[in-house]
Amino acid sequence: MPAFIKAFKAFPQPITVFCWRGGMRSKTAATVLDLMNINVNRLSGGIKAYRLWMKEQLDTVTIPELYVLNGHTGNGKTKILQTLKSQGYPVINLEQLASHRGSIFGQIGLEPTNQRMFDLQLGEALIHYQQAPYIIIEGESSRIGRIIIPERFFNQKEISRQLFITLPIEKRIRLILSDYHPETYHDQFVEAFSIIKRRIHTPVAHRIDKALQSHDYHSVIRDLLDYYYDPRYIHSTVYPEALITTIEASSLEEAIVQVKQHLPVS
Repeated sequence: MPAFIKAFKAFPQPITVFCWRGGMRSKTAATVLDLMNINVNRLSGGIKAYRLWMKEQLDTVTIPELYVLNGHTGNGKTKILQTLKSQGYPVINLEQLASHRGSIFGQIGLEPTNQRMFDLQLGEALIHYQQAPYIIIEGESSRIGRIIIPERFFNQKEISRQLFITLPIEKRIRLILSDYHPETYHDQFVEAFSIIKRRIHTPVAHRIDKALQSHDYHSVIRDLLDYYYDPRYIHSTVYPEALITTIEASSLEEAIVQVKQHLPVS
């Protein structure tokens, strides 16, 4: 018991305790902590009730105007989001919530999450930003790995302003290498490539295989962009011209500046 109390005293107060249904376990813990003069709250109904409440919020919460960062794989969209968020801009990083980068290689090096946790975090973020003038997100398909984006939010994304970012191919390759660390996760890269290998023209697939065997990741990424990701992206993105703004940049820093220029003045 002393260790239990000591552990809770180390947390910032007030503390909220909960169990699955808000029953005796959380009630007992809250009572003990209160007797020890620890400022404590108890989640009524437990995590089960909280999840049901959050599901309702996802169906009803106000969604501010969305600005969607789009563009080919490797155009630095996630890094732009991270930079903008660090500077105080209203950002929801869907890939971070999903713990997945959105491609067949997207789970490499990341701890998996589940749909319930994704929905909870998305709901909390939307509640946090519901008074914001807008929210910046990244363009995603309806699924991020195994995670499904809630239909209402996804539909809103589809009719929102799309900022299409372009960077030189060499910049994109370097960004991908710095994000995915293929030298660290070589076996996972080989396994992921085996899943899409049959969808790539046979001579190119053999060339990628050889590049993987020799750890020539620059060539691997270049061929994957040229012969797999870029062609698929071109055929999968269709938006009305009125929603599209094109941002052509020579560097990530320049892209960030241009994105800011296309956001509303708060």
